[in-house]
Amino acid sequence: MLAAISNTDYEGEIANMGDRVKIRTKPTIQIRDYLADGLLGLDRPSGNSVELYIGNGKYFSLILDDVMEVQSDLNILSMWSDDAAQQLKITVDRDVLGGIVGGANAKNKGATAGNISGNINLGIKGTPITTVGRNPTAGQVEIIDVLLRLGQCLDEMNIPEVGRWVVMPSWAGRQIKQSELRQAYLSGDPVSMLRNGRLGEVDRFTIYISNLLPSSATDATNFAAGEAPVYAGHAHALTFASQISKVETLRSELTFGQILRGLQVYGYQIVDNTALCQAQVISGG
Repeated sequence: MLAAISNTDYEGEIANMGDRVKIRTKPTIQIRDYLADGLLGLDRPSGNSVELYIGNGKYFSLILDDVMEVQSDLNILSMWSDDAAQQLKITVDRDVLGGIVGGANAKNKGATAGNISGNINLGIKGTPITTVGRNPTAGQVEIIDVLLRLGQCLDEMNIPEVGRWVVMPSWAGRQIKQSELRQAYLSGDPVSMLRNGRLGEVDRFTIYISNLLPSSATDATNFAAGEAPVYAGHAHALTFASQISKVETLRSELTFGQILRGLQVYGYQIVDNTALCQAQVISGG
């Protein structure tokens, strides 16, 4: 998922853990009034630089005993390496999604969000937004309303409409499928969400579902029981770089067997917090 919601332009710049990459952030260009008989002003745009530190590493190390290899009719090392690659993806996704908690701009989170309006309730710890698919009762809102609030926050920050995304927990995805968007014409898809299982795009957002979002079990500081974040943003809000820096096989010195081990190094950085929003939600059913 991270490749879809972040800027990965700097992956080719890293090779090992401890590498540092300087990222130039985009400047704000000044727009001037034009006068037919006036001279043109000249600006020299300069953006700040952010350092992306590749300070995270995850590894796997396995041993296949010779006896087990002889007795098996499968290519066990190949099977294990495939599973290791999947587990690395899961571990890294969980780490990054937990690491960006609270990283949104102050006007893109909380009970008084909105750079212009200042009255958009995105929920906070202890008083999250209670969401349902449809037919909300007192104190509840439809999950679609949360998406509209997040969209308004990005609108008020003048974030581009193309390339927006949302990451939500799986139960919120179920609520979307229960909402009025189950009718194909509302989501703009040729068939209903209930038929093809694809959430598609809602209010200019591409919707992603993840079971790896933080919760009270993994982050009791920021989340009470049952609460979860819904992230929304644009790809230029977050930069992510990752490389499988080492994969090697070697004979074990302690027993008769083949060792397979690999190392993935990665780093991430919020480079534009105005393009990142966070809502605090809890399921109402």
